[in-house]
Formats: sequence, structure tokens, C-alpha cells
Amino acid sequence: MIEFSLWDIVRNLLLAARWTVVLSLVSFIGGALVGTLLLFMRIGRRRVLRLFAKYYVELFQGTPLLMQLFLAFFGLGLFGIDVPAWLAAGVALILWSAAFLTEIWRGCVEAIAKGQWEASSSLGMGYVQQMRYVILPQALKIAIPPTVGFSVQVIKGTALTSIIGFVELSKAGTVVTNATFQPFMVYGLVALIYFALCWPLSKSSQVLERKLNVAHRNH
Repeated sequence: MIEFSLWDIVRNLLLAARWTVVLSLVSFIGGALVGTLLLFMRIGRRRVLRLFAKYYVELFQGTPLLMQLFLAFFGLGLFGIDVPAWLAAGVALILWSAAFLTEIWRGCVEAIAKGQWEASSSLGMGYVQQMRYVILPQALKIAIPPTVGFSVQVIKGTALTSIIGFVELSKAGTVVTNATFQPFMVYGLVALIYFALCWPLSKSSQVLERKLNVAHRNH
């Protein structure tokens, strides 16, 4: 029987954690890009686009991420298309993240006082100018804390990708456990690594929210 030192276990988990970080970054950045497009559709003036964005958000928020991963991985396989686990994981998480970011940002835009719209309109600004120079800059400040907070959910969401065979931190924990027969220690280390990734983001989200509330009260 092969003996594994503590360093062997930690090293393998840290190597897998790199893929958790990479997948989280890809999912969050990709989700932000898709979410921005959906946001403009959601708050735009064309009813067809508004409805499309609305139903998109409802679909991805109303179904489990696990099911979305299964569909991304196995769905195309029904048509004879072989989808790598990393691609299915990335696509599913990007589309899932986009739905939540769209709603977060929509709430921030709608939080801007109606008077801001009226004031900018009285200056002769068109809709695009209003959004660019008046509404979005203010909404951005409000959106930063919840957006940073949601990034924690993205990191934790990557753990579900192990179910389709993507080797990230939680999957590596299972593999290492099967090799070492030390589940308590291995999964304890996995939990600590997740905590090290998520806690700074959660804390920064709280700090940003407090600063925003203080700035709002001062105004």
C-alpha cells in the first residue's frame, strides 16, 4: 500500500484548486459579458427582447445548476457530439452566472431614483446618453457589493462540475480520498481551501456594502 504524506495530499488538492480558480474566472467573466447583453435587453424598449431576457433569467434561475450541467454534457451527446467535461462545465456556468448577474444589475439600475431619469431627459439626453452618463455610473456603484458577493456562489458552484467528470477541487478530494482512505482529513482540507478562496470575497463584499451605505448617508 502506498503511503501518502500530508504534503502529498495538500499538493494534489492545491493543483486541482487551480482549475477551480480558472473555471470560476471563466464562468464569472463570461457570465458578466452575457449578463451585460441580457441587461440591456431586459431594460430596453423592445418588448420582444425584454421578454426573451425575462424568460432566459426565469429558466436558468428556476432550474437546478446540476440539471443544466447534465444537459450541457449529455444533451449534445444525443446528437453524436462529444462534449469535453471542461467545455460543458464552462458553458453551463457562464449561462447560469449570466442569469443571476442580469437580475442583480437590473435591480441596481431600477434602484436609481426616477428623478435622475427626468432630470437627464430635461437636458435633452436620449436613452443611450441617459444610460451612459447618468444611470449606469450610479448603478455601477450599487452593483459592486452584490456582484462581488455573487462571485462566491460561482466558486462554490464549480464543485457541482465534478458530477460530469471535471477534475476540480471537490473531484480531486474524492480521488485523493479513494487513494488515501482518509476522508475526514482530505475533505477537511478541501473545505479549508474553499474557505480560503471564498472568505476574502465575502469580506470584501461586506466592506464595500458598508462603505456604500456610509457614502449614501453622507449624501
